[in-house]
Amino acid sequence: MAQGTLTPEALEEISQFFRLLAEPTRLQLLCQLRQGPMDVASLIQATGFSQSHISRQLGQLQRAGLVTSERDGVRLLYRAEGALVDDLCLLVQTRLRQRLEAQLQHLAVS
Repeated sequence: MAQGTLTPEALEEISQFFRLLAEPTRLQLLCQLRQGPMDVASLIQATGFSQSHISRQLGQLQRAGLVTSERDGVRLLYRAEGALVDDLCLLVQTRLRQRLEAQLQHLAVS
């Protein structure tokens, strides 16, 4: 296999990862958790989502390795998995900034 060529299995895995990130609820939860650890009750208050919806989305984010959890007494605190989530957010923000700057330059020339 040539360097840079992905197997069908690898492509499917990547595709599933991007589908996971394409869900607005999960993105909102990641944004909340980037600010610091939170329990489900705090996430309900911050987002307005139901407990069952948040729990289901957190489970998917945990399975993908984007969120971790730890016990704090009776509470379960969730946190964004620092470096990976930060890198993903930076990558997307950089790309969006580049596109907006290109659009602004195009408008300035027109």
